[in-house]
Formats: sequence, C-alpha cells, structure tokens
Amino acid sequence: MQTILIVDDDKSIRYSLKRMLEEKYFILTAQNGNEALDRVKEGSPDLIIMDIKMPGRNGIDVLKELKLIDPKSLVIIMTAYGTTETAIEAMKYGAYDYILKPFPILRMKELVEKALALRTLMKEEVTYAPLTFPEGEEERIVGSSPKMQEIYKMIGQVAPSDITVLLMGESGTGKELIARAIYHHSLRSNQLFLPVNCAAIPDTLLESELFGHEKGTFTGAISRRIGKLEQSQGGTIFLDEIGDMSLSTQAKLLRVLQEKSFERLGGSETIKVDVRFIVATNKNLEEAISNGKFRDDLYYRLNVVSITIPPLRKRNEDITELVSYFLKKFNREFKKGIVGITPSAMGKIASYGWPGNVRQLENVLKRALVLCQGEWILEDQLLFEKGGEPSYVKTLEGYSMKGSKRAMEGLLDALFEELSRVSFASQDLDMLSMLERGLILRALQKTKGNQLKAAALLGIHRSTLRGKMERYNIKKEVLVSEEES
Repeated sequence: MQTILIVDDDKSIRYSLKRMLEEKYFILTAQNGNEALDRVKEGSPDLIIMDIKMPGRNGIDVLKELKLIDPKSLVIIMTAYGTTETAIEAMKYGAYDYILKPFPILRMKELVEKALALRTLMKEEVTYAPLTFPEGEEERIVGSSPKMQEIYKMIGQVAPSDITVLLMGESGTGKELIARAIYHHSLRSNQLFLPVNCAAIPDTLLESELFGHEKGTFTGAISRRIGKLEQSQGGTIFLDEIGDMSLSTQAKLLRVLQEKSFERLGGSETIKVDVRFIVATNKNLEEAISNGKFRDDLYYRLNVVSITIPPLRKRNEDITELVSYFLKKFNREFKKGIVGITPSAMGKIASYGWPGNVRQLENVLKRALVLCQGEWILEDQLLFEKGGEPSYVKTLEGYSMKGSKRAMEGLLDALFEELSRVSFASQDLDMLSMLERGLILRALQKTKGNQLKAAALLGIHRSTLRGKMERYNIKKEVLVSEEES
C-alpha cells in the first residue's frame, strides 16, 4: 500500500484528508514542517500533501529541503492564499501540483491518483535555483483565477530550463509580463533581458536591429552596429509580435535557433550566441502558415512549449483584484488618495467585455483616477467603447422591460446564450449560486445598500434577503443600510 504524508497545522484538514484517502492508502500526518521532515527521514512517503501557511517554517521552505533529501519526492502544495508568487515558487521548486483551498474532493482525488501513478516512473532529478523577483519590482502579474493559476504553474516549470517558450494571446493580455516572470525565475536572471517589438520596427530595419550590420552595408551605415542578439549574449531576448516578422527575417532567425550562430548584415564573420528565446504573438500562427505568411519550420522550432494567456473576459473573477492593484499603483504614481470605486462603477466594469483586455482596464482606471476630484471613482468617470458590451446587453434592447414574464424570459434566454457562447460552465463553478449572488449584489448597489428596497426589487422578503446575504458573505463587500425606507 502506498504511503501519503499529510502536512497541515489545521487539525480538521488533516482529519478530512485522512478520511478521504485512508481506504486506498496508508496515511501519515504532521502538523508542521519540522514534524514533516522527521516523518520523511524515518521513511520516504510516496506522496506529500502540504499546506504553505504553517507556524515556523512555511511550505515552500520545507519543499526545498524535501527536494534535497529526495529529489524524486512528489509534493502537492495546498493553500487558501493563491498569489502569483506562491504558485510560481511552488512549481519552480519542484512541487508536483498546486491546489487552492477549498478544493473539490474529486479534484484532489484525481491529483493524488495521477501523482502516485507517476511515482514509480520518476527517474530524473528535479533541482531548482533559489531565485525570486527583484525587490521593488513594480509591474507584476495579477490574478488568482484557475486559468491564471495554471499559467503560474507553467512559469515555474519552464523557467529554470533554457527551453524556447511561445506566448500566445490577444493584445493587452500581459504577454511581456509573463515573459519577464519566466526570465526572473530562470538561471539567466542575473543577465540581460531584452524585449524587441517586431511590429514596432519597420521590416527594412528589423534585420539590422536583430543581427547588427557592418560599416557601409547600406546608406546611413556609418559605423558597425551590434544587434540585439549579440547584446543579449548569455541572457534572454523577448521577441514580441513575432507573427509580424517578414519571411526573410524568419529564415535568418530559424538559423540562429538551429545553429546558435549568425552573421551581421554585410559581414562574413560567424558569431556564436548563447541566448534564451521567449517569443509572443497575438496572431494565429497556424493560420498564417496556411496563408504563406509564416514558416512552418520556424513555428515548430518556436512552439516547444506554448502558454496561452486568456483574455480578460475569460477570467472575470480577476477584475476586482486588478482594479485594486491599479488603484494602488496610480495612487502612488500620481500622489492621489482615492479610497476606492463605487459599487455602481464596479458593476459597470464587471459587465463590460474589455476588448483591449488588461491594458484597456489599466488605461480606463488611470484616466478615471486622474480626473477624480473626490475620494471615490464614480460610474460616469469610467469612459470606454460600447463595443465591449456583452452581446446579451444588445439583445435585451429589443425587449420592453416593464416587469412582464415575457421580458424576463427574454433576458434569461439572452443571458444563457451568452454564458454558453463563452463557455463559462465548468464542474468547478456553481453557476446558480454565482447568478443569485450577482443579482443580490446588483440589487443592493442599485438601492444604495437599502435592504428593504433591494428585497422588493428582487421580489423576495427582507428576511430571505438577509439569509442569502449571510450565506454569500455579501455584507463585507457592499455598504448596507439598515433603514426601513
């Protein structure tokens, strides 16, 4: 029987996991990091399930030591505090996986089964260098949604190697921030990181920019120029919007990837380079290949590991965290004292489609904060294109909304069609609770927190509303009035 060690300072978590798994596995428990290390030294368990936040040594520190004792040890990290850094750090230092509390029972059982199936197949040692983001790093990735957690795991897994990474996603999703995160957690973090936007440089100049040129190569080449590739020697180069690169430049880049060498324009000297490549695009490269605009051999060389960054509309649950982050950032930058954003303004942000993604949200909030004269950003200070409205908003314009049953059915049909179209549904998402909670929040925002009016708007009794507010922990998020009218 395979052995699982459960490490958590919360007795109830240890008990619940033990009950869940003890029918199939032999279970050991520990309430802190030191106790866990003692258990491992007594006899190496097949799998360790460990919390990050514990008294004394945290889970990441214990994970590092476990890897020194047995590089093949399998560790599932669990935490109730899902930040960017903890996810990346956990995967970087060799965790098998990372799961947020509270987790679905089936999800944990699947993780355990996969990990233990892998246990006997592991032959390669897993070692990681102890690197972190530089202190004072202002820009950071924000979001704790499941989609972003998966990206953090990928960053932690690919960063320590020199493997080429292809980042895909719409404009404004944060591809350069992902590239910088990979770099900061890589073995080349003490060397240069050089970003190059291929779309911003005219094609006639891009080759010279990347490869450099010799004196007299063309009109205006009055001296030798060292290109970006040569400047990046020993470091990392980030080629953004690589889908805009010409076919001739693509051919030269392919040679660099294959042979680790190139010549400057107009030169004959072969220059050897040791550079890690991270590339990004907002285009469909497979479609570009079929249209003859991108080389298939270069695509296969670049697409060793790919990470797709989701658009903001596919991770709505991150919007509140992003708004908080940008307000803090711009308060510092512009020396303002904005306290927050009103519920109605937040509702407007949450219902918008954000075609320009995180970059557009950032710019909208920057403008609103600069123009805001009070302590709170108001709804009318948020200006953005109507093209980002969800399709169901446009659909509803055809209905006469006077409380009729037909109008309500039309609203539900349109909303359900929208939810189906963007594939929000998943086993991990309680759609009914999410919609009910959203309706209650919006009713309270509409009535400025007046419970009696909100209950009337929803067509339920005030006591029913209070029970649901307690269930969904809404009182902490909305300024609620206890007045009767």
